[in-house]
Order: sequence, then C-alpha cells, then structure tokens
Amino acid sequence: MSTPLVPSPTPEDPWAHLRQWTGARIALGRAGGSLPTRYVMEFRLAHAAARDAVQREFDHCHLRSRIAQIPLESVLVHTKATSRAEHLRRPDHGRALDEESAHQLAALAVEEVDLSIAVSDGLSATAVEKQVIPVLEAMRPLLTGWKQAPIAVVPFGRVAVQDQIGSLLRAKLSLILIGERPGLKSPESLGAYLVHTPRVGKTDADRNCISNIHAAGVPPAQAAEKIVTLLAMARTLGYSGVQLKDPGIPTLS
Repeated sequence: MSTPLVPSPTPEDPWAHLRQWTGARIALGRAGGSLPTRYVMEFRLAHAAARDAVQREFDHCHLRSRIAQIPLESVLVHTKATSRAEHLRRPDHGRALDEESAHQLAALAVEEVDLSIAVSDGLSATAVEKQVIPVLEAMRPLLTGWKQAPIAVVPFGRVAVQDQIGSLLRAKLSLILIGERPGLKSPESLGAYLVHTPRVGKTDADRNCISNIHAAGVPPAQAAEKIVTLLAMARTLGYSGVQLKDPGIPTLS
C-alpha cells in the first residue's frame, strides 16, 4: 500500500515580519507563478486612485469658500496652462501666470509683506481638497504678527509659480501648498515649498520642502508647525534652501 502524499508546508517569507513597519508592497507571497489575487486587485485599486487624483477636477470655488471660513482672504489667478492636458504636457506653462493674473497681483501689492501663500492642485487635486484647509487652520495662529498677502489659488500650477507670485506681491517669503505626484500608497499627499526673496529664476536648491503631508504621512498639524518653523528661520537668517536645515532632522557629524 502506497503512502499518501502530504503537501509540504509553504515556507514563510523571510520578510513577512517587516510588513508591520511599512506600507511598501513586500513579502506578498506567491500564487503559482504570480501574486495572490488579493494583492493584484489592491495594486489595481491603488493605481486607479493615483490616476483619479491626477485627473480630478480642481474645485477652486469650493476651496476659496472654505478658506474664507477660516477666515482668510484669497484671490483666484491662472497660469498659462489652460487645461489639464496642457498642464501635464507643458510643465513650463504651469510655472508662469498668464498676463491678466500677473497684472491682477501687481495691483494688489500696495506694500511689502512678510509672506505670500499660494495653493495649487499640481498633480493631485485630491490632496488639496483633503489637506490644505487643515494645514492653513493650524498655521493661522502660529503666524500671528506676520503681514500676509491674500492667498493665491492657482489651478494648473507647478511649484515654481510661487516665485512669480511672491515677487509680484512684494513678499519676503513665498510658500506654495501643492498636490504632489500621487504614489501607489498616497494619492492624497500634499507638498509645501518655501523660498526666501522669491523671484523668477529661483531653483530647487533655493527651496525647502515638506512633503508627504497626509494622515498616514506627516499629519497636517505637524506639517504646519514644521512649515512655520522653517519660515521663521528663513526670515531671521535671510535665506532658504540647502543652507537652511530643518531643526527636527539630525545632521551627520
């Protein structure tokens, strides 16, 4: 009589214990020559959410009404990108205001201000809808005594548009809150970029960035504290960028 075959147990993936520490797709196991169906479907769902974040229509009217409730003043301006498709194909058009908006901001600049804030959908309108109001609400009491320009709400913007906005509004510092390129784990991620003495031609080396602002990353209230800390340091020291170090990040000795 033959002995029945007993399937040998599937060995545990040696990385399985690491999954509790990361949202990365590791140690997913195998189903024959592929991934288990559950993880394939989760990946497809995450990919769809990322695509939706990029393609989602930016409801700037609703955002401005929520900004007014904080209460903060805002103004709607436009870049040279006139559609989502153009915004994605021509990043340079998202870095510059159209002529009418440039004149509009210049007319508002009756005196020098400490700070100009811009808000743009960037590559994730979802991020702006979810994170911007909590960040602005948390920043407001921390900026007591700062002279601020109206918040510029900018559809189809890129990071560098903050340079032109800040320069036109005669601001010592410019901050932009912008939807980040969505990953497969964070379609709602907001980025914050600040620059001292904004003017057209500033480079990424002149900026400081706090990224990954969302509930599962850097929470909005914590991000607001970091942003204001860096703004205050930049104002005191007279510069931003690679020379300006986040005091919360240890440096190598």
